[in-house]
Amino acid sequence: MPAALPPCSILILAGGRGQRMGGRDKGLLQWRGEPLVAHIHRVVRGLSDDLVISCNRNRDAYAAYADQCVGDAEADYPGPLAGVIAGLKVARHPWVVVLACDSPRVDQALIDALRGLAARRDSAAMVRQGGYWQPMFSVLPTRLLPGLEQAWQAGERSLQRALSRESLEGLECAVDDERLSNFNSPEWLR
Repeated sequence: MPAALPPCSILILAGGRGQRMGGRDKGLLQWRGEPLVAHIHRVVRGLSDDLVISCNRNRDAYAAYADQCVGDAEADYPGPLAGVIAGLKVARHPWVVVLACDSPRVDQALIDALRGLAARRDSAAMVRQGGYWQPMFSVLPTRLLPGLEQAWQAGERSLQRALSRESLEGLECAVDDERLSNFNSPEWLR
């Protein structure tokens, strides 16, 4: 299946302030002996020649896992929508896989399923889990950039709400799908 999928860029969002982790940069926190971002890097590296990390600090540390690093256009950690806009601006391919830096259990099968759905429907694709959208597991066409920028200029700061204005396909996943676990608190790292 992967050979039939169109080329994609990978965008790992690592630009948050890490409030629930005591202000520590989540992507660089250790889990099973290596930074969270390293686990994701291992899964996605073979999928693209364009791996982008959106980070607002520790750029040198993240550069070891990326082909290019970008930061938000505005200071003070404005959120995932800003990171997605920054990533879409530099993406080298027409499709971009968006993942959070704190989801080290994601696997290639999930990413391939999202990419396949997006390609078949020629639309953005996002995981739905228990009736809820999960924007940190999505595939976006770069052609959405103008609409996302317009939403930003109009004051929207929610990635999910900005994407809900676009054509969006859902990939249904079980509520207990461990691949979708994100490490949002120090307890998750244990």
